[in-house]
Order: sequence, then C-alpha cells, then structure tokens
Amino acid sequence: MRIAICGVFFFTLCCPAAGPGWKPLFNGRNLDGWEVRGECLWTVMEDGVLLGQRAHTNVASPFPSPWPIDAKAYRSWLYRQAWLYTTGEYGEYDLHIEYWIPPRGNGGVSIRDRSRAHHAIGEPDTARPELAAFPKTTPAHIGYEIQITDTDEKYPSGSIYSLVPAVAGLQRSGRWNSLDIESRNERILVRVNGRLAAEGPGDPARSKTGPIGLQLHDQFTFAMFRNIRIREIR
Repeated sequence: MRIAICGVFFFTLCCPAAGPGWKPLFNGRNLDGWEVRGECLWTVMEDGVLLGQRAHTNVASPFPSPWPIDAKAYRSWLYRQAWLYTTGEYGEYDLHIEYWIPPRGNGGVSIRDRSRAHHAIGEPDTARPELAAFPKTTPAHIGYEIQITDTDEKYPSGSIYSLVPAVAGLQRSGRWNSLDIESRNERILVRVNGRLAAEGPGDPARSKTGPIGLQLHDQFTFAMFRNIRIREIR
C-alpha cells in the first residue's frame, strides 16, 4: 500500500495536469471545440496525437503574381501563418500541452488573441467582419504567443514572444516536450518540461481573456500535439 501511495504522489508531482480540476481541451478523437484558421490540415491520429501541417492548395501558382516574383512577395507567402483555435474563450487558467516539432521547426501557442489570427492568416475583412477592427498584426502582438521552436536563439521555446526570452536549453530536440502555461490577469508564467522558462506581467493594454491557439508558423512547418488540458481558475 505504501508503494502504491508513493507512486500516485510521484505521478501527481511529475504530471501537473493530472490533479483535480483539469479537463481535456482536445478530446483525442476529433476537432470538436476547435476551428481551423488559415491554409492548413489537422489530423487526429489513432493514438490521439494531433498532427498539424500546411495545406498547399494551389501548388502550381501560390503567389498573386506570375513568376518571376520578388523577395517581398516570396516572404509574404512563406511567413503567412496558420492556426487551430479553440471556439471558446478563457480567462484565468492553467494550460498543459505536450508537443513535438522537427529540427528547425517553428510553432507556438497563442493565448488571449481575440483576433483569432485574422490578419496573420491573410483573411479578408469581409470574411469575418467582427474581426476586422483588430490591429493588422500577428497574435503575438494582440494577445501573447508562447514560443515553440527549434530555431530561435533569442526567443527559445517557452518564451513569451517579443516580451520575455525563455531560459535556454529546456527543450529536448527531436523528442516530446511539455509546456505548462499559467495565465493570470496580472501574470503569465511558462514552464518547459517542468522547469521555469519565463515569467512576466504582460501588457496591461492587452485583453485578459481570449481563445487558445496552436500555431503553424510558416509554409514548411508541421507539428504534433497531445494531452492538451486546461484547469480554469474560478
């Protein structure tokens, strides 16, 4: 009996999303409760892993003008983001996500972005008029982006992008990693693989509430996610 109790205690310490109050945000079967944003494909695999990859629907001519194109047009296409957002919005909460990205991959987790990446995915204002008034910028500058990357040395995984760089070296390259985010009205705290990565007060001018999003950063990004859980703070 003592061994069993110790085992449960160890599991609770090592798995912060296993305690009371937690509920799945992704059910491991389908995309109920989520909406696809931008040109991308999201596949729920048999083991409950969520695979995100870019969808190149117009492979023959993805650019608005014919070849040759200039560097500006290419970058505009290359860095157009795609996302998967929760349909619901949340206030104060703890969020647990496990992720895998390939070497040189780049993604992220958005919190409090009430624009739902409207400008970042190149969506016309006429398609979602209720989002047209948001600033013409990316989710990292409307809400917050918690960085997931195998490339960025200035803002490694766990960073509150553009605001607080994370402690380097916490991510295990080529392996599954855990990301824990504490979103509070006056504070954002991030852990990578159970270790403190970044903490900051955020920008008081930004929203305190919003959806949660999973990012595919560019046209060559793919990423996998699993065990996405939330504990709302009432």
